[in-house]
Amino acid sequence: MYVCLCQGVTDGQIRDAIYEGCCSYREVRETTGVATQCGKCACVAKQVVRDTLSNVQSAQASLAYPAVLFRLDRLKS
Repeated sequence: MYVCLCQGVTDGQIRDAIYEGCCSYREVRETTGVATQCGKCACVAKQVVRDTLSNVQSAQASLAYPAVLFRLDRLKS
């Protein structure tokens, strides 16, 4: 679904940005351009970021040393 019509950003693109290493709304915004024009999509975009980060953290909870693994993935980029 389109979250930001001004920039043509979908919820999938926001999730992909997080899976590729973005760790905050600010980083997602800088990477995708979401909410950089009129800003009406900011609340929905923030919710997608929160939900996705929560899901990523839950998935990592079952791994040994999850925070270290996530940070190592970011360093490779």
